[in-house]
Amino acid sequence: MPRFSRLPLLAVVCLGLATTACKKDDTTPAPTGLQVQAHDQNAMMKIMHDMMMDMGMMTSTMDPDNDFAMMMKMHHQGAIMMAQKELASGSNAEMKTFAQNVVTAQQAEITQLNTFLAAHPAVGPMVMGFHTESMESMDKMDRAADLRVITGNTDRDFAQLMQDHHQSAVEMAQSELKYGRTTSMKALAQQIIDEQTMEIKTLQTWLLTNKGY
Repeated sequence: MPRFSRLPLLAVVCLGLATTACKKDDTTPAPTGLQVQAHDQNAMMKIMHDMMMDMGMMTSTMDPDNDFAMMMKMHHQGAIMMAQKELASGSNAEMKTFAQNVVTAQQAEITQLNTFLAAHPAVGPMVMGFHTESMESMDKMDRAADLRVITGNTDRDFAQLMQDHHQSAVEMAQSELKYGRTTSMKALAQQIIDEQTMEIKTLQTWLLTNKGY
């Protein structure tokens, strides 16, 4: 009578699992859920970091209105570049429309800021508070962006990062209302607060509907 070797039950089970694992199943669906992209590979993150570097190198005049105008110009330019990236690479119609509105509105405000700076040389007394608070807001934006889970999906990344970008603009505008001395810049600051606070809500609503995971 032939003799059969006995394998422990656990070994048999493990052998079966290993054999199954080695078989390729072409019907297995592609991974779903949250896909992550390294921050240093993301074009919009690079735009934000480059903008931060440029603003950090700006020479402050300590005139809060002039510093607000100079800093907001650079800040707006960063937003425009991010929006242009969305227009070029995004696929969602709502986000592309949002991006075009950002470009249109902030280019118009840059024109207004340039007109102000050309006609308003820096004047005393010097005020340190605006510059200090604005740089704190920018640092806060930078840290918030670095905590974002970046997906490589242009529409979602644009919506995520533009929230942080807008929030820092709102905070800078609040500092201008606190320290500014000219009617035109204080009026622009209030306009930025009103418009970009509403736009942050729009971005949050879109993200809740289009999380993708």
